Amino acid sequence: MARVILFNKPYGVLSQFTDKGTQGSPRPTLSDYIALPGVYPAGRLDRDSEGLLTLTDDGRLQARIANPRTKTEKTYLVQVEGIPDDEALTALRQGVTLKDGKTRPARVRRIDAPALWPRSPPVRYRKSVPDRWLEITLTEGRNRQVRRMTAHVGHPTLRLVRWRVGPWSLDGLAPGDWREGPAGHA
Repeated sequence: MARVILFNKPYGVLSQFTDKGTQGSPRPTLSDYIALPGVYPAGRLDRDSEGLLTLTDDGRLQARIANPRTKTEKTYLVQVEGIPDDEALTALRQGVTLKDGKTRPARVRRIDAPALWPRSPPVRYRKSVPDRWLEITLTEGRNRQVRRMTAHVGHPTLRLVRWRVGPWSLDGLAPGDWREGPAGHA
């Protein structure tokens, strides 16, 4: 049976086990948190994004989670700059055209600020610019897609936390912690 690891990736951590991209002091990687042989990330989260990263020892499951053709749902809690109006939300729901093509339709809704852990460093607060939280569910995972989509409709992402991937969620998992998840099918 496939092994599935659910990891709450902190801000600033790379979604890989080694850092080959820097000279001098290396950036934090998965190996700073997870010392399990034979598991690999199924998909990625940018260094400046937080939240659920799934890892597995099953190559077929890894491909199924990460491949956009399988349409595995991924849900994000997204703090954006400004207050998106109905027109902006409709555009996200219908799909927006980015440099690499039109995105699939997304499920998007306004939400109250979620009870999350503090981010280090904190999101820059500006008195003159309001912000709003959205819940966005995608069935594809292009590079920096959520950030590019919200910027496209005029509301840059300030904080991005992936909350759910397929059947797995971040519920009860503190930043930097991991647990074994049910093997479920993505």
